[in-house]
Amino acid sequence: MLNGLSSLARAAKPWSFEQARNVLARLVKVRLGEAERDLAGALIAGGRAAEAVAACPELARPVLFQTGYGASGLPHIGTFNEVARTTMVIAAFRALTEEAIPTRLLSFSDDMDGLRKVPENVPNQDLLALDLGKPLTSVRDPFGEQPSFGEYNNVRMRAFLDEQGFAYEFLSSTQCYRSGRFDGMLRLMLERFDAVQAVMLPTLGPERRATYSPFLPISPVSGRVLQVPTLKRHPDRGTIVFEDEDGARKEIPVTGGAVKLQWKPDWACRWAAFGVDYEMAGKDLIESVKVSSRICEILGGTPPEGFNFELFLDQNNQKISKSKGNGLTLEEWRRYGPPESLVYYLFQSPRSAKKLYFDVIPKATDEYLQQLDAFNAARGAPILGDRPAPNPLDNPVWSVHGGAPPETGSPVSFSLLLNLVSAANASDKSILWGFIRRQFPGASPESEPLLDRLTAYALNYYEDFVAPAKRFRSPDARERAAMEDLLARLSDLPDDCRDGETIQNEVYAAGKEAGFEPLRAWFMALYEVLLGQSTGPRFGSFAAIFGLPETRDLIARALKGEFLKPD
Repeated sequence: MLNGLSSLARAAKPWSFEQARNVLARLVKVRLGEAERDLAGALIAGGRAAEAVAACPELARPVLFQTGYGASGLPHIGTFNEVARTTMVIAAFRALTEEAIPTRLLSFSDDMDGLRKVPENVPNQDLLALDLGKPLTSVRDPFGEQPSFGEYNNVRMRAFLDEQGFAYEFLSSTQCYRSGRFDGMLRLMLERFDAVQAVMLPTLGPERRATYSPFLPISPVSGRVLQVPTLKRHPDRGTIVFEDEDGARKEIPVTGGAVKLQWKPDWACRWAAFGVDYEMAGKDLIESVKVSSRICEILGGTPPEGFNFELFLDQNNQKISKSKGNGLTLEEWRRYGPPESLVYYLFQSPRSAKKLYFDVIPKATDEYLQQLDAFNAARGAPILGDRPAPNPLDNPVWSVHGGAPPETGSPVSFSLLLNLVSAANASDKSILWGFIRRQFPGASPESEPLLDRLTAYALNYYEDFVAPAKRFRSPDARERAAMEDLLARLSDLPDDCRDGETIQNEVYAAGKEAGFEPLRAWFMALYEVLLGQSTGPRFGSFAAIFGLPETRDLIARALKGEFLKPD
């Protein structure tokens, strides 16, 4: 733990610290009286959060952060995102208060929603079609592994969160309704039905407005969640009357899991029932947050502090969807890149739309490695002159790792590993490690665990995406002359040269001698002719780890056209 963490957190620039400061301000405003607010505010501003809690015991109650998850389809990165980002806000809040105020993270599954359509990315779709309209925890599991489709998705989501090491509490909507946990709020919703309708109806179109009710009865006949009007209300006995699918009017209680709330009243019910202090949501839900906040107040609650992030897009710039299965799954990212690179990617620019497809993984991985190196280089580094010390909390890896980034990264970038796989035609990690040890003699999978993981990711990524897209070409006359010059220059260096800068200087010299301006065109030519792709790592670093004899051979073979496919 860094010294003076609270002062660093108060000055930290990332969005997560901004949100943490907002949460703390909300606590002071909502939990304390006017006199206590002034006292607590002064103590907190002075970095004395523990004293503020001692003086104002209401601040000692845990702060509740909530995330919501729709269990209507296989979990993807978008569903993982809310937990990851909320965890970042929690880490910032704990730094801001130096852990004087406890926190809780609640991951809530909307698994009592009715299945509206069959997802496109699951087996046995005919089976699911038979259960359309039923609560997700009453829909049969198409994979045959869990009692229901909702429970299958819950298990998968929890496994992802557990693997990432998140500290959270899981709650099922079905369990909350059926156990009676929401009964008090449901009866209050019934008593204040007209006030809720006054909020909801202006937000709806004429057709839906005519039949809308915050209560969705679950048919005793079919087990389906019904979108039907509430014909009569009996607040004194906590029941409603509706017309069932068989045409009969039925009276059922709003408690005990006999009904499900429409999603905006449901959201408000959770906020009020649990006393949620913070919940973020996508930008497309800004108006929904406003509506749910008003209903929360009708139920006697205080709406939580919040944050709206931009949406995630697939390779076609379409919004990712659980039912379509577009975009990336968590399993796919973890096949091709380390999970910490995913968390890094989610941390960056949450107010900008983000593409979630395979081609973002290498760049996100290398950026994460660069930031980790920068963080570790700054640990204990002396400050020269009058420049202020950089705030370590501004580095994304502090948030990615919840305040405890690892002290070592990887001596080799992911992009370099990908090109090493390509040039060496490597099929397993041992081949890559043979080259790595030439440049880093003491390195091993045990001493460099992150690098060892990266070698496996690089092999997977190369096999599935790089190799099928390789397109070698012949050099033109100027490129050929420059490559022959480079081959001669590299032949003048000793075979055991491992100095990437020395090799890079020769590459620069050959490109400049051939008149390449800008030099970017020269490097693109090298990559396209030698590796069959338009981009690559710093060529000197690549040659240093691949080996000068091997690099010279690679150039010679390319000049002979050995990598070109016959017409």
